[in-house]
Amino acid sequence: MECGTPRRGAGLVGRAGNDWRSRVASCHDADVDRSDIARAAAISVAAALGLPADDAIVLHNSNKLALRLTPCDVLARVALVGEEVAQLEVDLVQRLADTGCPVGALEPRVVPRVYRVDGFAVTLWSYYEPAAGGASPVGYARALERLHAGMRMVEVDSPRFTARIMEAEKVIAHPDRSPALTEVDRRFLSGRLANLRQAVESRGVAEQLLHGEPHPGNVLSTKSGPLFIDWETYCRGPVEFDLAHVPKAVCDYYSGVNQGLLDECRELVLAMVAAWRWELGDQFPNGKRFGQEFLRLLRQGPPWPTLETVTSELEVADEHSMRDHLT
Repeated sequence: MECGTPRRGAGLVGRAGNDWRSRVASCHDADVDRSDIARAAAISVAAALGLPADDAIVLHNSNKLALRLTPCDVLARVALVGEEVAQLEVDLVQRLADTGCPVGALEPRVVPRVYRVDGFAVTLWSYYEPAAGGASPVGYARALERLHAGMRMVEVDSPRFTARIMEAEKVIAHPDRSPALTEVDRRFLSGRLANLRQAVESRGVAEQLLHGEPHPGNVLSTKSGPLFIDWETYCRGPVEFDLAHVPKAVCDYYSGVNQGLLDECRELVLAMVAAWRWELGDQFPNGKRFGQEFLRLLRQGPPWPTLETVTSELEVADEHSMRDHLT
């Protein structure tokens, strides 16, 4: 869920898939702007519910569209019906909120449910103005600890974290899904994913309900503190799997971390993201470059960098390259 300003690098962890326009092309007239169709659907839902909505500002456009509806200041998420887990998200967030978890809230002025119109599934959420300065590492860590504590009190059916590994393994196993990946890299990445899955599982540590991707792109910095959003990837596993997605400084303030397991999970996340960046149709900007960099890092060995570190280093390198080109 994208509440607030657009988030840099939010799609790096997951699978960007095709962009919104290509995903709805088969459902509507190709001459019409696809995001305009979704915006109209969201405005229609809001108006029917008595929420004043004259405009819909696109905040994030990937496999789902995130819109800020004005002047009612509501965050609308729009997906194609049948390609979303919106009802699961709504139900889970309600239960987490009841335990006091720091989560982005559903829009309180309407019934919390999925609204379907013209082939779209629309959910409505509270919009938060971003707080100045962002979340501090200690504040981020304490909020994540509260989230995990609250999630231990919630019983829901959820996949294990290994399902995420299996998704990545399928991309690598089928050349038609990752045709640009060389056979040498394919064998290397396949073996690394299998070995890491076995290594993490063999530790036999306690598992619990997790966010799945609590990286900075899925954390809102608000006046009331950090709030976690976007629940499509929730799963069950060791807390270190969640921690592998956050900046190192945040992990330094999180209590009781199993450092050996965290290192393995960081390597595992790098390997999974590497697989997704090679998937045919992946729309992440400079995706192949990220895929190559992740392969290089995996071959280089520990210490394993965080995703934020990789992103920042590549952005700095791009800036230097651009300056060199201009001069």
